[in-house]
Amino acid sequence: MRSEARPQLSGLERFASAGKGRGLRARRRFAVGELLLSCPAYVAVLTVSERGSHCDGCFARKEGLSKCGRCKQAFYCNVECQKEDWPMHKLECASMCTFGQNWQPSETVRLTARILAKQKTHPERTQSEKLLAVKEFESHLDKLDNEKRELIQNDIAALHHFYSKHLDYPDNAALVVLFAQVNCNGFTIEDEELSHLGSAIFPDVALMNHSCCPNVIVTYKGTLAEVRAVREIEPGEEIFSSYIDLLYPTEDRNDRLRDSYFFSCDCRECTTKEKDKEKLEVCKLNDPPSAETVKDMIKYARNVIEEFRRAKHYKYILCLTLTPLVELLEICELSLEKMGAVFEDSNVYMLHMMYQAMGVCLYVQDWEGALCYGQKIIRPYSKHYPSYSLNVASMWLKLGRLYMALKNRTAGVKALKRAIAIMEVAHGKDHPYISEIKKELEDH
Repeated sequence: MRSEARPQLSGLERFASAGKGRGLRARRRFAVGELLLSCPAYVAVLTVSERGSHCDGCFARKEGLSKCGRCKQAFYCNVECQKEDWPMHKLECASMCTFGQNWQPSETVRLTARILAKQKTHPERTQSEKLLAVKEFESHLDKLDNEKRELIQNDIAALHHFYSKHLDYPDNAALVVLFAQVNCNGFTIEDEELSHLGSAIFPDVALMNHSCCPNVIVTYKGTLAEVRAVREIEPGEEIFSSYIDLLYPTEDRNDRLRDSYFFSCDCRECTTKEKDKEKLEVCKLNDPPSAETVKDMIKYARNVIEEFRRAKHYKYILCLTLTPLVELLEICELSLEKMGAVFEDSNVYMLHMMYQAMGVCLYVQDWEGALCYGQKIIRPYSKHYPSYSLNVASMWLKLGRLYMALKNRTAGVKALKRAIAIMEVAHGKDHPYISEIKKELEDH
């Protein structure tokens, strides 16, 4: 298959991938843990809840950050970070002063505003677009249903409402395309425990196609995306990352892919479905549940997961009070009790609700409750996820920190070392997160 006449990065090239459109492939061999690609963010926005603990410019996690003197809501490492971020922050600064607590555009709206500003100030190709330009992003406009189009129109209205200055707006049709492109090509930046830090656009990283059997993993160093091999990659092999959480069975994964990215996956995992039986394991009883009972419980599990997501959004995110958190924990416990009559603890729907319950326990500082859930989760996670999984690493990390907090140093050291072993491959041995964890080990 012939390559397109495009710029190349060392050891990589853009090419026409059969049945997938554009893609990225290797021109040489890459070893496990080797860095394939680094891509600075074209634009990025720090999530509002992390302001004050992370720099709005570089996303560094530090104490004693300095406030923006105008809005008092953006924080920076130093004057250099503030000056570098000003062309983007000025889009929001005056508006934040004007609206005060009512300033609440979504991260998608904030990201899109920055793209518009960037395209005006940097019409030429940037360092983030060596292989793929933002303007080349796929929008899948013809596949949008009425609900998705309505959501985009709401985002466009918010863009006009909150960004009256410093922006030149294209017409509505062009904005629809841009928002659709952002929805399909945006990235979520997360920390070492997979907590949400912000959103960003990484054009060259967006060139990679999806597989549920990925050969690379994407991690973040501030606002820099790094792509590393999680298995050996041979010359001519296509580079695949995963767009979604790989915990779930084939049908669930493809539902998510169709809804968010408008395609179904045909990788080996999706074709063979060889992990689905383990992921959907049912109780080993003398009188095992019927196929119909299992089918009904899977339907219930999917519904309760969606119900929990909605409840979490409205009660947990918008109203962080003890009562809603107790209600969320009750949803988890009741669903676990009902599903537990049919599913083993290693079933992915059980694991999902255990993970949510663990998150609530962590928030209310119930360390023993969180540890109890984490101990049940970690072994099935290690079985269901690929060898070098950020989800498994973050769970070992959480467990290690919980053991340390509960004065079980032996178990804490073991868990933290397991997290480090995965992270040294996924993040690279010199990543600041790994240095921080090693310092935790020294301090204990």
